[in-house]
Amino acid sequence: MDTGLDTGLHPEADTAPAAPRTGRPDTDQAAKETLEDYTLRFAPRSYRRWTPMVVATTALGGIAYLADFSIGAGIGLAHGTGNALAAILVAAVVIFVTGFPLAYYGARYNIDLDLITRGSGFGYYGSVLTSVIFASFTFIFFATEGSIMAQGLRLGLGLPLWLGYLVSTLLVIPLVVYGMKALSKLQVWTTPVWLLLMVGPLVYLVATDPGTVRHFLAYPGTAGDGGLNPASVLLGAGVCLSLIAQIGEQIDYLRFMPPKTPENRRTWWTAVIMAGPGWVVLGALKQAAGIFLAVYALAEVAPAAAAEPIQQFKGAFQAMLPPWLVLPLAVVLVVISQIKINVTNAYSGSLAWTNSVTRVTRRYPGRMVFVLANLGIALILMEADMFSFLSAVLGFYSNCAIAWIVTVATDIMVNKYLLKLSPHAPEFRRGMLYAVNPVGVVAFTAASGLSIAMYFHALGDTLQPYSPVAAALLAFVLTPLMAVATKGRYYLRRTDDGIAEPPLDADGNPSAATYACHVCRQEFERPDVAACRAHDAVICSLCLSTDRTGAHVLPAAPRSA
Repeated sequence: MDTGLDTGLHPEADTAPAAPRTGRPDTDQAAKETLEDYTLRFAPRSYRRWTPMVVATTALGGIAYLADFSIGAGIGLAHGTGNALAAILVAAVVIFVTGFPLAYYGARYNIDLDLITRGSGFGYYGSVLTSVIFASFTFIFFATEGSIMAQGLRLGLGLPLWLGYLVSTLLVIPLVVYGMKALSKLQVWTTPVWLLLMVGPLVYLVATDPGTVRHFLAYPGTAGDGGLNPASVLLGAGVCLSLIAQIGEQIDYLRFMPPKTPENRRTWWTAVIMAGPGWVVLGALKQAAGIFLAVYALAEVAPAAAAEPIQQFKGAFQAMLPPWLVLPLAVVLVVISQIKINVTNAYSGSLAWTNSVTRVTRRYPGRMVFVLANLGIALILMEADMFSFLSAVLGFYSNCAIAWIVTVATDIMVNKYLLKLSPHAPEFRRGMLYAVNPVGVVAFTAASGLSIAMYFHALGDTLQPYSPVAAALLAFVLTPLMAVATKGRYYLRRTDDGIAEPPLDADGNPSAATYACHVCRQEFERPDVAACRAHDAVICSLCLSTDRTGAHVLPAAPRSA
């Protein structure tokens, strides 16, 4: 789930040790690719050289996408401004509350969301389910952002949509393969331009024409009468909650946080909150702005077009700029935003697929296979005009995403800290975890399955809008119930990893003691290694993942009577 972007958080690639030949091509390739930015594994202290606020600033730079404007506009145009704003608020609260424990664990223990999920109720193979969900998140939102970019290219350059979809997809491939450092520089110098182009029109319209605010607040929507309606609020919240999985990409950056110490405690917590669950504050503001701009654009375009960010900003720029400058600036804003986020989506999706396939097949296929696969799926969605039924796609998807995130967050908050049935420190290594932990898998499957059935009217039209609520409540209730029912026996396959050195230091941070993996011959810090079953040596977590025979994997500890 790592973004893999060299955004100032990563040292130059040539500082990573060269991967030696081990005689196993997949191991060599895995070592080479994952040591550049520690994808698919624990991020060591020696690699984390940045201050908390540098990490936070970089993490927040990754949410410059425009899908929020479309999501907010779609909800507002259908259900009215009042219902839409209430829906956005409800979703933002849920995303913030559930994102907080996940962000804390990612920053504190320097692991990504998949590694957190493994030890928080799902098990070593059980979390493959959630990796696929995250991969789906990346190609759905790649298709969304690519569609927005294609709309901009059509309006600004006259490209037909089908060609714009293809251009927005192909443009990303060389950036993902070769352009990480170039992209990081692009993100840095384009952020001020992006903020000016996004915020400037909003400030201008509100300052010069206060009537636009009154018109915005009074807009009733096409499916309502302007009053608050619980069903409309929950339907809108369900669409907004599809973004709950964004916390995974925020954690991809937060895992590079420095150790938490008494000296940096305040700035550490500020950075974690701001860049972790705090991303939703900016997201909610963008969704509200999308409603405002869509209502304003209705005077010039049809409702369907008013949900397109290119049309929204075109209308806003027309009020403040000479005609010759309107389209170029609108297209620049759209293209910059979409390139910045879609390289992240393409890379993160490829890593989610790679992570899953590596565990299941015990082979490392190389992430470029899945870069192309992810982009292919996204292109198919775009060519199928996914944007025209975006709310329906996101409403369905949100049920799975909510069930996953709430299950993991509940395991951390309740099972770890209140019930103390889940191990406090996260575990992610093969051999230390059971293949499947029924706590998370059952809670997630039941919550997502029932909520999806509700979404498709299987339990009646009255309950259909409440599917996101059902997903959240079921996951929240079933996760601790399953932990109590199983007495927490399926979290750890063994508690001793065969190494005497404690995995955490005196401050509770992952230990910086280093060990050489006897398979790939690389140095890794204490949390990323375990004793080898077949040799008097240690082996790193990724080499354990690609051990096809299981000869290196420690045996299960005998159960106590």
